[in-house]
Amino acid sequence: MKQRIITAIIAIAIFLPFVLIGKTPLTIFTFLLAAIGIFEMFRMRKISFVSIPGVISVIAVCFMVLPTNTMDYLKVSKIEIGLIAILLLLTYMVFSKNRFTFDDVSFSTLAVIYVGTGFYFFNEIRGIDLSYLVYSLFIIWATDSGAYFIGRALGKRKLWPDISPNKTVEGFFGGILCAVIVGVLFNVFGYIEWSIGFIFTTIILSIFGQIGDLAESALKRHYDVKDSGKLLPGHGGILDRFDSLIFVWPLLFFIFERFLHLI
Repeated sequence: MKQRIITAIIAIAIFLPFVLIGKTPLTIFTFLLAAIGIFEMFRMRKISFVSIPGVISVIAVCFMVLPTNTMDYLKVSKIEIGLIAILLLLTYMVFSKNRFTFDDVSFSTLAVIYVGTGFYFFNEIRGIDLSYLVYSLFIIWATDSGAYFIGRALGKRKLWPDISPNKTVEGFFGGILCAVIVGVLFNVFGYIEWSIGFIFTTIILSIFGQIGDLAESALKRHYDVKDSGKLLPGHGGILDRFDSLIFVWPLLFFIFERFLHLI
C-alpha cells in the first residue's frame, strides 16, 4: 500500500501540470501515454514493439490522438490514416511470410483504436472545458477507491469471478455511491452546475468506468499477464491506470454533445 501511495503521488504530480496547461504540452504528453499504451498492448500479445508493426501502430495512434483542428489543417482524416495503417500491416503480413498473422493485424488495429480513441477524447475534453475533465478524473478515482474499500469491508458476492475474482457486487455499488458523492461536491463548490442529467451522467460514467476496468482485466486474463506494464510500481502500467478513463472519456464527450448540449 505504501508503494502504491508514493507512486500515485509522483504520478499525479507529473500528470496534473500537463492537464492544467493543456494545448501543445498536453498533446505531446498524450502522444507519450498512447505510445506506452500500444507498447503494453504489444507486450501482452508478445509482439515485438521494436518492429515494423510497432512503428506503424505508434504513428497511427499518434494521429488518432491529434486534436480535430490539427487534422483539419493537415487535410487528412483519421479514417484515411487508419486505412493506410491497415494496408501497411497487411503488406507486412505478406512480407513476413505470415509470421505476423492476420490475427496480429487485427489485434494491432484494434489496439490503435482502443488506445487512440480514449486519449483523443481526453485531449478534446480538456480543450473544451478543464472542469469537465477534472470531474471525470475525480469520478473515476472515487469509483475505484469506493469499489476497493467498500468491497473489502462489505463485499460478499463476487461480481465477475471469471474475469476479476476480487471484485464484488457490494464494491460495484459502493463505487457508484462514492462517485455520486464526489459529483455532488463538485456542485457544492460551484465547479459544475448540478441537475438530474448530471446525476444520471455520473452514475453512467461510474458504471462504464468499472466496465472498462473489467475489460482490461479480461484482456490480461486472456493473455495470462498480471499487469499491462511495470511503469508504475504498485499499480502496473499505463493501461492499468487509464483503463476506466479510456471507456469514460468518449462516453462523456458523447453525453455532453448529444444530450446535455454542453459542447
